[in-house]
Amino acid sequence: MTNERLAVEILESSHVIAMVGASNKPERASYRVMAFLQLCGYHVIPVNPALAGEVLHGQVVKGSLSDIDQPVDLVDIFRNSAAAGEAVDQAIAIGAKAVWMQLGVINPEAADRASEAGLKVVMDRCPKIDIPEQGVKTPAA
Repeated sequence: MTNERLAVEILESSHVIAMVGASNKPERASYRVMAFLQLCGYHVIPVNPALAGEVLHGQVVKGSLSDIDQPVDLVDIFRNSAAAGEAVDQAIAIGAKAVWMQLGVINPEAADRASEAGLKVVMDRCPKIDIPEQGVKTPAA
């Protein structure tokens, strides 16, 4: 399966997205991507230990993936490549169905662990780009 097709499959089958590295700074990509995904109809749960308990785009920020009290379809990772490994391990631990490492986030070892655990993996891509370019049918469509 091509990387584009896998990205579309993940986005079309996901409804709940946990965003690791969510930011409350409008100039940050994670801030804008979270708002975009919400407009597309996804339920996005922000995750950032430094902002835990605050409200971001109408959602309470969680300190870690393990603090989320509902099933997660996709973990969208806005961390550097080295830190992405920990987020992937947490995604595996909570039973997420897929992990998505954002543009510039490349961690083949973590991707292998996720794949071996049965998660679908996308690396070095952005859903805010893929949704319009690939014609993804989002929950709001």
